Amino acid sequence: MAPRRPVDPAELRAALLRVGPWLRAETDDAPARTDLATAVRLSARALEQVAPGSSVEVRVPPFVAVQCIEGPRHTRGTPPNVVETDPRTWLRLATGLVGFADAAAEGSLDASGSRAGEIAHWMPLLRL
Repeated sequence: MAPRRPVDPAELRAALLRVGPWLRAETDDAPARTDLATAVRLSARALEQVAPGSSVEVRVPPFVAVQCIEGPRHTRGTPPNVVETDPRTWLRLATGLVGFADAAAEGSLDASGSRAGEIAHWMPLLRL
């Protein structure tokens, strides 16, 4: 598998700014699917870059799944440490609009495994 192109911080910021009003509930209009997908994928890949490893899998269906956090590599079946959430919650987490513990407590984020919560250390990726 070819290595991924590094995430350009300016591209990530622009993608997040396009969906920012929706994330902050300033509008009820959902962003275009392509804008949403771009923001989710770039932010997840940014996490993958700043916290390299394979011990935690972050899933944001239907757009992306990445592995991050140093530790034992997982290769087959269901990973032992998984964080899964919807695109809006992920982007709110990535931009600091909601904390990891709060998102988990309100049920909009599932975290399983002893190391899943370690992604909280890397959040927010970029404040709006």
